[in-house]
Amino acid sequence: MNIDITSYPDKDISRDTDRDAGKDGNPSKDIFYVTTPIYYVNDVPHIGHAYTTVNADFLVRFHRLVGENVFFLTGTDEHGQKIAQTAEVNGVSPIEWADQMVPRWRDVWERLEISYDDFIRTTEERHTRPVQELVQRLYDQGDIYLDTYTGPYCVACEAFYQPSEIIDNLCPIHERPVEWLEEQNYFFRLSAYADRLIELYQTHPEFVEPEIRRNEVFSFVKGGLQDLSISRTSFSWGVPIPWDPKHVMYVWIDALQNYTTAVGHGRDPERFARTWPADLHLIGKDILRQHAVIWPAMLMAAGLDLPKTVFAHGFLTVGGKKMSKTNLTGISPHTLVDTFGSDGYRYHFLREGTFGQDGAFSWEAMAARYNADLANDLGNLVSRSLAMTTKNFDAVVPHPGEPTQLEEDLRAAATRAAAEMEARVRKLDPAGALAAVFDFVRAVNHYIDDTAPWKLAKEPDQRERLATVLQGVCEAIRQISILISPAMPSASRRIREQLGIDPVDERPLSESLPAGTSLVGKKVTKGTSIFPRVEVEKTD
Repeated sequence: MNIDITSYPDKDISRDTDRDAGKDGNPSKDIFYVTTPIYYVNDVPHIGHAYTTVNADFLVRFHRLVGENVFFLTGTDEHGQKIAQTAEVNGVSPIEWADQMVPRWRDVWERLEISYDDFIRTTEERHTRPVQELVQRLYDQGDIYLDTYTGPYCVACEAFYQPSEIIDNLCPIHERPVEWLEEQNYFFRLSAYADRLIELYQTHPEFVEPEIRRNEVFSFVKGGLQDLSISRTSFSWGVPIPWDPKHVMYVWIDALQNYTTAVGHGRDPERFARTWPADLHLIGKDILRQHAVIWPAMLMAAGLDLPKTVFAHGFLTVGGKKMSKTNLTGISPHTLVDTFGSDGYRYHFLREGTFGQDGAFSWEAMAARYNADLANDLGNLVSRSLAMTTKNFDAVVPHPGEPTQLEEDLRAAATRAAAEMEARVRKLDPAGALAAVFDFVRAVNHYIDDTAPWKLAKEPDQRERLATVLQGVCEAIRQISILISPAMPSASRRIREQLGIDPVDERPLSESLPAGTSLVGKKVTKGTSIFPRVEVEKTD
């Protein structure tokens, strides 16, 4: 099996050091760099936030699984009017509020086994100083000027809107009243980069995915860009404008730069050269314009490479409304993990729906998916296989006899599953990747049904055949433990522990997956069920 994740076709997510809209590719780059948005600390995380982060973590873990050198960034956005207002309501300073909230975010990511390499806070000096230096550079070269802003502004999403986008004085995203501002601000000459942005979308369509989002951005820019207000004077909680400290930066001008400051921009040139540009910015569609219009224009102005892909997924909805605290639909991840565990949680939000489109959440659908795929197909496979090995071979994986076509077919099924999983990951299709893995899980169950080891156990002259079957099943379960590890790392470890092997196989997938006899002689343990069934209907 050939696992090569560095040779993707068009629109696949991989390193491409020759592709850049602004300058020559970076030959020093050798790290696959993935980011989530940085999340506002005005409130605790809900499952909409975790949807982005879990999907990013799955992609990152797969890239590591095939031997890639990966850097995975997440963090918190701690400046802006929304944070200042929330802190005031709670009777603390903005930084005190942020310090209280950041552990709440870290706790959720820890419980969901998010394997980030760095967690950046926008209040850190390693971020604020390079942010000021870049804005100063843009000012010095004439890309920033002073003028008066008049128009609508939504505090909830910290975004400026065109008057034509506001209906009944409500934000189009949050459906809350906007503020109409008139104040003297510094402006970034965003309009000057419209033609280059249009060229970017046309010549590098992979820059914005999926296609429906690229079309939205293209239409928005084609309709004409206005220069962007990048400072405020009506509040003080933000990064000061270096040449005029009575102004603080518009929060998005500050926040977007976390992707560069976290990897050394302005302080560690060697690290920055190895990591930037980002291979994948994974975001929700509500912040698409900031990432696909403002951010590349800023990078063009600064002479920095552009990220390869901005992928904007859809919303999670509950009762037809976007998942949010504003709509009172902000379900805590802890609530679901308490019942389904971190693996069940991660699996559902990776497997359900089409990544990139909106998806509806319900407890009943989550329980049904969990019971069908995890409790029945995978959990029952592990339980009955180890039980038969324990009963017939004193819990020791036996040495197999000569394989038949059934065993060859089972090995081929594992290879097909890995290849299809890889192909789907390349196309940012977590659901398809896991569907391929569970096709293999079902193939193993069918193999057991076809070989009927419980019947072989009753016939003394079939002892060798029974050993072949049960060794093959245990080996297939080992392969499954590898393939599920990006999605369900805890379950993978527990399965491997029951097989009597190391919780994690550190080898690349191309080395660890092929079937062999490494389990022969290992002592297996039939422990508690990996995935106990849950009630389909939520009684609470």
